[in-house]
Amino acid sequence: MTAHNILSQIPEIGSDEVFETILQTNNLKIERIISAGHSSPPGFWYDQEQNEWVMVVQGQARLKFGLSNDIVDMKAGDYIHIPAHCKHRVEWTDPNQVTIWLAIHY
Repeated sequence: MTAHNILSQIPEIGSDEVFETILQTNNLKIERIISAGHSSPPGFWYDQEQNEWVMVVQGQARLKFGLSNDIVDMKAGDYIHIPAHCKHRVEWTDPNQVTIWLAIHY
């Protein structure tokens, strides 16, 4: 076994967010997402088959939810459960620091 740190080994970030799978089984996927001023493309909405639990480990972000138009501001330590097929998008991530997410899809 090898221990890892979610805040270390941050790759170079270009024009796209970085998605890294930490663990995956048939019914579970855990990933680290790294953002730096990224947001979802205009008109794009996530509409996922699985539930998602997501936490901001470092940085700040803003999520928008489709049907309700609710905006959720998130900072380090904040988490939210997003049910399957709940349309959502990333409206904003802090352009002045790296935002690291921990996402669990199940």
